Amino acid sequence: MTYEPDVRERLERDAKEIIGRYPRPRSALLPMLHLVQAEEGHVTKDGVAFCAETLGITPAQVMGVVTFYTQYKQKPVGDYHVGVCTNTLCAIMGGDQIWDELSEHAGVGHDEATPDGKISLERVECNAACDFAPVVMVNWEFFDNMTPEKAKQLVDDLRLGKDVLPSRGPNRLATWKEASRVLAGFPDGLAGEGVQAGPESLVGLKLARERGWTAPSADVDRARPDEPVQPGEVTDPPPNEPGEPIGGDVKPGSQEGRNK
Repeated sequence: MTYEPDVRERLERDAKEIIGRYPRPRSALLPMLHLVQAEEGHVTKDGVAFCAETLGITPAQVMGVVTFYTQYKQKPVGDYHVGVCTNTLCAIMGGDQIWDELSEHAGVGHDEATPDGKISLERVECNAACDFAPVVMVNWEFFDNMTPEKAKQLVDDLRLGKDVLPSRGPNRLATWKEASRVLAGFPDGLAGEGVQAGPESLVGLKLARERGWTAPSADVDRARPDEPVQPGEVTDPPPNEPGEPIGGDVKPGSQEGRNK
C-alpha cells in the first residue's frame, strides 16, 4: 500500500518545508516522523518508506528512531491518547492507582486503543509536571491533580464527545493527529492560550523575590570547578604493564584518570 497521489503531494510539500529548516536533510527525521504520524495516527510502513526516500537514508535508520522514541507509535492510537504518569512523585501521589483503575475502566492496557478508536492509554514515565502530581495528559495537554474518579470521568467525557479542556493550555483539546502535526512544526495558533504556568510552578520565583535571591553572575571569567577537561590538558599515560595500575600524574577527569 502506498499513499494516494493527493496525500503524497501534500506530504511532499510539507516535508520540503520541514527539511528547509535544517542544514542537512537527515536532521529533519524527527519532525518528519510526526508529519507521517499525523496522517494515519501512527507510523506505518508507508510513513517509514516516505521518510527514508525523502531524506536519503535507509528504512532501518528510520526504524531505529521510531523504536527508540515512545512518542512514535507503531500501531493505531485513539483520537485522544491518555498518558498516566507513574514516575516517582506521581506514583506515590496516586498515579499507580489511577492507572490500574483507568485501565480496568477503559478495558485497554498500555499503548492499546478502545474498539471505537476514541481512546488509547499509555503508562508514562514522566509528564514533567511534578508540581501538579498526579498528572494525566491527553494528546500532551495537562490534566493536573488527578484522582481515579476524575480520570475515569475524563475518559468517559472524551468518548461521549463532550467539550473537555486541559487544566493548563489552550481553550480547545486537539486530536492526536492534530497534535502530531503541531509537533511536526506546523503550529495551530493555540500555544499562547490559557494558563502557561500555574501557582505551584511559580512558588520558587515568589520565594526568590521575597528573599532577594538572585542568580549567579554570568561572568565568563569566574571559576568553574566542573568545567570539562580540554584536549590540550589531557596527558599521555606513562608506560605500564598489563594489569598494573597506571603510574605517574594524570589529570582528574581525563580518560587516564578514570582508568586509574
